Amino acid sequence: MTPKELSEKARELVGQGWVLLDVRTPEEFRMGHPEPARNIPVQELPKRVGEVGPPGTKVVVYCQAGGRSAMATQILQAHGITDIFDLKSVNYW
Repeated sequence: MTPKELSEKARELVGQGWVLLDVRTPEEFRMGHPEPARNIPVQELPKRVGEVGPPGTKVVVYCQAGGRSAMATQILQAHGITDIFDLKSVNYW
């Protein structure tokens, strides 16, 4: 998908009620993020996955460049959250 296609799909899903999850550091999050996003750094995600929602929650995840969002996708899947759209970069929002 192109960045434009990623952006359109992510916005559509969040508009349908999907959780927008930012897995960057709190410092990166404070520097700017899409309004509906919640911030759980990827290194804290395994112990905070309950804050995302119960298994079955639908999630759009992103980070700065795509590496951490890929790791977060694996963590979420391991905890029963399987409807995940990886936006990759916050810049694609």
